[in-house]
Amino acid sequence: MEQEQEQQQTVKKATSIKNEAWEWAKALLIAAVLVILIRWLICSPFVVDGPSMEPNFYTGEKMIVNKILYRFAEPKAGEVIVFHAPDGRDYIKRVIALPGDKVRVEGDKVFVNDKQISEEYLQSVLEEAAKRGTPYNRLNNFAEQTVPEGSLFAMGDNRSNSLDSRDSRVGFVPFEKIVGRADVIYWPLNKISLIH
Repeated sequence: MEQEQEQQQTVKKATSIKNEAWEWAKALLIAAVLVILIRWLICSPFVVDGPSMEPNFYTGEKMIVNKILYRFAEPKAGEVIVFHAPDGRDYIKRVIALPGDKVRVEGDKVFVNDKQISEEYLQSVLEEAAKRGTPYNRLNNFAEQTVPEGSLFAMGDNRSNSLDSRDSRVGFVPFEKIVGRADVIYWPLNKISLIH
């Protein structure tokens, strides 16, 4: 009788351990599937590589890219996007002009539909360059062109050191090449913030 009770308790313990292991396995599997779906469909991490978005974003900064937004809405001027560039890498740039817009760049002035746009995100560096008596954008001007349908015109904030839509190697960015909008900086910790 005693031996039979011990056997039943051993069987119960073994069954309990199997059930608990199965519950853990299910939880881990569900978590893994959710991570894959979220990363594949909704958002993904991106690491800034290179100086093209300085002074606003620096090499090594990590951000979350919202991949689902542009399935429901179109990009807007001023938004920071990540897209697949022709050279096979992903670039981070700022949207300047949208389909049908006429765009041109003359030194530090950017014109969309014949109006100079206000670029608050560059205000401090533009003022510093003006005080020195030198242009902030020392290189890449862009003769007026109309942005084709289904594309946008994007530039890096570091106007003198950015391979972007002004260069024929990149050109206008087709909507289907956009990965998403950069929404949040999460690394380094002292820079955690929403991206405006």
